[in-house]
Order: sequence, then C-alpha cells, then structure tokens
Amino acid sequence: MKRTVFQKLGDFVLGKGFYIVLFLCVATIGISGYYLVRTVSSTPGEAEPVTGSPIVVLPDSSQNAAPPHTTPSVTTPTAPTVTEPEDSGSQEASLPQTVEEEPAETVQPVEEDPVPAVFTWPVKGEILSGFSLEVLAYDETMGDWRTHSGVDIAASVGTNVLAISAGTVQGVYDDDLMGTCVVVDHGDGLTSIYCNLSAKPTVSEGDTVSTGTVLGVVGETAIAESSRPSHLHLEMAQDGKAVDPVSYLPQR
Repeated sequence: MKRTVFQKLGDFVLGKGFYIVLFLCVATIGISGYYLVRTVSSTPGEAEPVTGSPIVVLPDSSQNAAPPHTTPSVTTPTAPTVTEPEDSGSQEASLPQTVEEEPAETVQPVEEDPVPAVFTWPVKGEILSGFSLEVLAYDETMGDWRTHSGVDIAASVGTNVLAISAGTVQGVYDDDLMGTCVVVDHGDGLTSIYCNLSAKPTVSEGDTVSTGTVLGVVGETAIAESSRPSHLHLEMAQDGKAVDPVSYLPQR
C-alpha cells in the first residue's frame, strides 16, 4: 500500500524531525530569554534614539534652562604695579631715589696773548729837530733856548700824515703855538700827538684808526716853529709823560 505524504511527514517528525523541532524550540526559548534579560537590565528612559539627532541632557537638570540675556560689562585693564623687591638686609622704607646731576663745568675763556702794536712813520723825511727834555735847544723862531718835547720830521705841505699805530682819536683841537693837532689814544696809557696840520683834519674825535690811517695833511699852522722848513711835529706820551717817538718807530 502506497504511503501518503502526511504519513511520511509523520514518520519524519517521529524520527529525526523530533530532534529538529526540539532544537527550534530551545533556540526560540533562548532568544526569548535573551531579550527578556536585556529588557530587565536596561535603565528606564535610556531608549535608543530613533532619529539621527538625539537630545543631549546635561547632568544637572536644574541648570538646563537657558540663562537670561545680559550685556557683558567691559572692564578696562589696569597697568600692573611693579613693586621693587626690598633689600633683605635693609629695614628702611624704599624711597624714590633722586639722581643728583653734577654741575656743568664752567668753561673759562682762554685769554689770548695781546697782539703787539705795529708802528709806522707818520711821514717820510729827515728829522729836523730831535726829542730833547734834558738839554736845551735854540729855537730860531722864538729866539731863545728851550726844551723840545717831540720830533720835527721834514715833509712838504699837503703830505698825508698817517697814524703811527692803531687806536682811537682822543681829540682834535687848535693850539695857539703848535697849530692844528690830533691826539690818538693807543691804549695802555700811550698817546701820540700830531701838530702843524692843515686847518681841517680828516678824522674826528671818537674815530677808530688803524696803523697807517690818514689823519690829515701837513700844514703851516704852528706859529712857534714857522721859521723851520715845512714839517710835521710829532709828540708821544706814556701815562702823561713825554717820551721820544723815535724809540717806538721802526728803524729806517
């Protein structure tokens, strides 16, 4: 008699199929037990997120609320105060140190050596009458014997008369006997006097002259020496005392 499919299936289940069914039941029970244990052991509320944007919960839920909007205050930074460390061996309070400046050295002006005076002859000519204070000389014009406080240097009328050295014109005047005169102060008490000039000298009182400056020209104004040939009468004095002009003039 031919066996049906159901009969064959029943034989299989009663044979090897029994073990297969048993395995499937055990597997089903194991899987169910696994999910049951996982569900019980998991922390409530920690469900896996369904979407890709989970909500992050901070640890302290009381501070989860957004703080009120406030305008931050701007604080101007102050420069740090630098404190000098005190000397461990000194108990005095630190005081600001004052730097004493040394006084600047006073530059003393360098005294230059005085420039020696330069002398020149006032006119070119021979000496007609020399300087004589101790020996009397005969004066042809006055007709007597007298001293001669200067030198008479021959020069024609109109010849330029030069300053024998640099100085300042101290005076211009007319003398009754010696005619028109010019006095030059050379400094250090030395003066020179030029007499028998023309009536109008070329310098005035207070003028500064150099060696060789033209003071005037030879004239005919000296009445006391009118009998002599045309000449210039030159006198010099040191501190008011008459001295020989030739001793100051360069040698010829």
